[in-house]
Amino acid sequence: MSVPAASGSPAVPLSILDLSPIPSGSTPAQALRNTVDLAQRAEAAGYARYWLAEHHLATGVAGISPALVIQLVAAATERIRVGAGAVQLGHRTALSVVEEFGLLDALYPGRIDLGLGRSGFRRPKPKAASGGDADAAPAAAPAPAPKKEAHTTPEGLLIPAPFDISSLIGSPLLTRYVQLVQFPGSEPADYREQVELIQAMIRGDARTPEGLEAHALPGEGADLQLWILGSSGGVSAETAGSLGLPFGANYHVSPAAILEAVEAYRKAFVPSRTLARPHVLVSADVVVAEDDATARHLASPYGLWVHSIRSGAGAIPFPTPEEAAAHVWTDQERGLVEDRIQTQFAGSPQTVVERLRVLQQATGADELLVTTITHDHQDRVRSLELLAAAWQEQSA
Repeated sequence: MSVPAASGSPAVPLSILDLSPIPSGSTPAQALRNTVDLAQRAEAAGYARYWLAEHHLATGVAGISPALVIQLVAAATERIRVGAGAVQLGHRTALSVVEEFGLLDALYPGRIDLGLGRSGFRRPKPKAASGGDADAAPAAAPAPAPKKEAHTTPEGLLIPAPFDISSLIGSPLLTRYVQLVQFPGSEPADYREQVELIQAMIRGDARTPEGLEAHALPGEGADLQLWILGSSGGVSAETAGSLGLPFGANYHVSPAAILEAVEAYRKAFVPSRTLARPHVLVSADVVVAEDDATARHLASPYGLWVHSIRSGAGAIPFPTPEEAAAHVWTDQERGLVEDRIQTQFAGSPQTVVERLRVLQQATGADELLVTTITHDHQDRVRSLELLAAAWQEQSA
C-alpha cells in the first residue's frame, strides 16, 4: 500500500464522503442512483477519493453496506479511488472484511481504500437484586471531567464545546443497534487485534491462536490502501499511529475532539512499511452555492437532521428547507446540535475554500474529505463542482 505524499498548504488533495442520504419524499433506490451520479461527477471534477459510509437502522440513509455501494461506484467510474469511510469492525470479523475487499480489489485493482472504524457497543451487565452489577462490586463513580469550553485556534478554526454523548445511553437507537446489528451475546472484538489480523491476512501470514494458517482468497496480496478512522484521541488514533497507518480524523462528526485526535495519532506514530511519517486526512461538512445566503438556505435542514441522530431516533429522511423552517426549536434541541451547525462550512466557493484552508492549517492535514447533504440532488452536484473549481484555482 502506498499513500500520496503530502502537498504543501493549501494544495492538498480533496475527496468526498457520501452517506447516500435519502431526501424526504424519495426512496433508497433513488438515493443510490444519486450516489453513482455524484461519484461520476466527482471523478470528472478531479476529486481524489470517493468514500462510502456505513449506517444502520436509519430511515434517511441508504449507505448500509460500504462494500456493495463501492462496487456500484467503482463499476461506474474509471480512475477515482473508491473506499469505505468506514467499515464498522464492532460487528464484523477480520476474515469477512478481507474477503469482501479482496474481491473488490480483484475487480478494480489498485483503486480500493479500506477504511476501518471501531463502532460497537458492550451490552449492559445484568443488575443484581441489590441494584449493583451481578458479577462485580459497585465502584466509586469517577470524578466528572472538567467541562471544556469552546475556543478558536490561532489559525481561526472553531473548536466547540464537546457534545455530551450520555444523552444517547439507553436511547432507542442504541438499544436497537445492540439487539439487531450485533450477534446475540457477542461483544466487540479487540480493535487493534482485528486490525493486525486484517493486515496479516492481506500479507498472507495470518495464523489462528492455535497456530493454524489462515488464508483469505480473494484478499491475500490485495492492493488495498488501509486506513483507520476515528473521532477522538483514543484507541483508533493510537492504533493507527502505532501501526504506521494513515489516519482519518472526523471534524464533521466530533469537531470538539479534532485536535486531540490528530495529536494522539502523531504522538503514537511509528514508521512502517506503509508510511515513513504520519499521514492525516480530516473531514468536514460543506455546502457550496453561488453565494453565502443561498448556501445557508440549502444547508438549513442540517440541524434538524443531526438532531434526529443525536436524540437517539436515527437519521430521518433529509428535510427540505421549508420543512426545516417549520420546526419550532427548543433550547434543549438546539443544544444537541449547536456544535455541528457552527462547524458546518456553508457559503460561496470563496467562503468555503477559506474555511477549509483554515481547517487544513490548524490540523496539519495532508488530505481533506468533504461530505455534503442537501435535499435536492442537483444542489449537491453543484456544490461539489463549485468547490472543486475553486479549490483547483486557489491551488494553482
